[in-house]
Amino acid sequence: MLFTGPLLVQRYRAGADQLPAEVAAVKKLAATYRERLRDVSWFMRLLNEAIARQANAEDNVKGRFWEGRFRSQALLDEAAILSAMTYVYLNPIRAGMAETPETSAHTSVAERLAALPGDAEQGRATSSEDGPINAPDAPAVRVPAWCETLPLQPLMPFDATARLPTAIPFSFEDYLELVETTGRCQRPDKRGRIDGHVPKLLDRLGIDPEAFIAASTTLLTRFGSAVGTPQRLTACCAERQARHLRGMRMARKVFQRRAA
Repeated sequence: MLFTGPLLVQRYRAGADQLPAEVAAVKKLAATYRERLRDVSWFMRLLNEAIARQANAEDNVKGRFWEGRFRSQALLDEAAILSAMTYVYLNPIRAGMAETPETSAHTSVAERLAALPGDAEQGRATSSEDGPINAPDAPAVRVPAWCETLPLQPLMPFDATARLPTAIPFSFEDYLELVETTGRCQRPDKRGRIDGHVPKLLDRLGIDPEAFIAASTTLLTRFGSAVGTPQRLTACCAERQARHLRGMRMARKVFQRRAA
């Protein structure tokens, strides 16, 4: 538990006898807590503070830990979801912390790959037309004691058939193909290069493969508060009664397939 609350709340939770005025004060605090639970900014502030304090304690330093405030972007369509997932999963590779998706610590793609049958995963991880790209196992990271008591949440499944009510609308195999292709193109010796074989997901969603690869390292930073195709950005402008949304030029470049 991150916060125990004021003494008044602690006594209420312990079942102690309280005056009506004290109970009313607790209910008022509870209403405030519920509002905060729905506030992304409040959650991110607490999360950032806890991580910053832990990191500074480990390094025995003081001062600012995070470069800037968090960003929140609305993903308006499947193309935006696909782009954001790929961008985030490849962060460790761009930062030089890993060479392959399966060796990227703290990513759900690594967790999904670890759950695959051993033989298939071993063969996929050690064979590549670009040569061996394995990286050593990521070092263990110290986890606060309170984290050990939190239940593990299951990962959202992939489902290209749209049969499941809540699922990522792609095939995991097709998505993994895109992640690996993009990751190889971000390597210094292969930067910006894509083979003649276009990943199925890019073809199905009408995303220009060369533009997607070229912008894959900075894609989300080219957009403002919303990411999507030009049509969805235009509709979002109308809904928000805004004249313009940042990222329209990038949307036209990446999310509109060029004529052959």
